[in-house]
Amino acid sequence: MSAPLKVAVVGGTGGWGEQHVRIFSGRDDTDLVGIVGRTPERVQQRAAAYGTTGYTSIEQMLEEARPDLVTTSLPNEAHFEPTLELIRAGVPLLVEKPLVFSVAEADRLIDEAAERELFFAINFNHRYAEAVQLAHRAIQAGELGEIVHATWRFGGEANPGGNPYRNLFETQCHGFDMLEHLAGPITSVMAQMSNLTDAAAYHTMAIAVQFAKRGVGSLLGSYDTSYAYPDTQYIEVNGTRGRAVIRDTVQELILSTAGDETHRVWRPGYFNDTDRTFTHTFDRHVDAVLAALRAGEPPPIHASAGRRAVELGEASVRSFEQGVRVDT
Repeated sequence: MSAPLKVAVVGGTGGWGEQHVRIFSGRDDTDLVGIVGRTPERVQQRAAAYGTTGYTSIEQMLEEARPDLVTTSLPNEAHFEPTLELIRAGVPLLVEKPLVFSVAEADRLIDEAAERELFFAINFNHRYAEAVQLAHRAIQAGELGEIVHATWRFGGEANPGGNPYRNLFETQCHGFDMLEHLAGPITSVMAQMSNLTDAAAYHTMAIAVQFAKRGVGSLLGSYDTSYAYPDTQYIEVNGTRGRAVIRDTVQELILSTAGDETHRVWRPGYFNDTDRTFTHTFDRHVDAVLAALRAGEPPPIHASAGRRAVELGEASVRSFEQGVRVDT
């Protein structure tokens, strides 16, 4: 077995950041060599809990820990500067979504990473849910026929932040990525949004999309609901031959054939804690990320997928503000 990869986590003191720390501190093929955070007390507490070194400086961590891979889990609206610093240091990266909140910043990061031929991955971990992977394989095998319409719905409580379109960019980026992952490229969007519960932010949005192969779809995203509700996340893909329905990302997949009242259902079994637990979709993605990094291959989900979600988000904002359909 080759030597463990040295991994550091920038932003490892937050809630999702702890998932990064948990994964890389618990694997046999990785050594967690550092955690970077803004608050010394929190950094030291988290570092002590996982047996590693805490830092408040990215530069110091890079100089002392010399990681083979850095992952980031930063506040949603504070991704650009730390990511640019890491790219310029030439370290392979796995970043959390959203990549950033503007195409201009996304292009800056991707261009600088490309100049350095840098491994640059983004964690669209929904793709690694077993239900999603089974549905994707069925679609690729032609079991659903030509995709006619697809739906993504995702809602929960609001995150703090200052960007009025933060739900669209920081959470519904998963929706844009998933719709294209399952149904193909989106060629245009038309958006409606609501600021009913917060005059300073559009917490709920409904976006109609057109796919390249002439199918249509919808994205409904909301911070005016609750993650406690059943079916808070729902995907439906309808084709000329059948339909796939995914409930709450990891809970259930139903595959149906047109005209047949018998359906195939996948649910995680009694002992299958891995596939029923949302956080473990990240573990599965990390398996693929580390395999690609070790093999010198491109990341399984390149940061350009994050750039694409930002592009679709900006197009949706233009559509809403101008009251027109926007080509993408």
